[in-house]
Amino acid sequence: MKYYECPVPQPRGIKAYSASCAVPASCARAASLKPVRSVHFPNDVLFQDYVRHGELERIGRFIRAQRRRLCACVCAGMAAIHEAVLSGNLECVKLLVHHGADIHQRDEEGWTPLHMACSDGFPHIARYLLSLGADPQLENDCGEKPADLIDPESRELLELFGLRAAD
Repeated sequence: MKYYECPVPQPRGIKAYSASCAVPASCARAASLKPVRSVHFPNDVLFQDYVRHGELERIGRFIRAQRRRLCACVCAGMAAIHEAVLSGNLECVKLLVHHGADIHQRDEEGWTPLHMACSDGFPHIARYLLSLGADPQLENDCGEKPADLIDPESRELLELFGLRAAD
């Protein structure tokens, strides 16, 4: 249980406490602490947050405890691998793939992780996904392939897809 300090400064030692703190004098040690209400989030929300922040150890624990399916999409319509790609965290992407995340998983708009890596300018993640066999010809719901989403200034991604950089 978490505690926070009483807003009224209290003297040290065993003494009577002010009525404003509403703590009995018999609780001398914990008299200045009150319990904080705890908030519980669904496992999917926690897991997505761990992925977003790249907390690899916690992600691994969640996966090993089978508290979350990797292919499940959250309210934003994305699976964990999409969130990992958007955060730009290659190690997190690798961990999720190692535990069975689908590199062709689509979000609610048909975007694959490769679409997101290209759109957000993460050549290191795009290269990794392509090395695993990600299909660069898959189209999202708007008919766009990953290469169509590359910023013309992103030379490394353009070279990866064999496209000419704008000079």
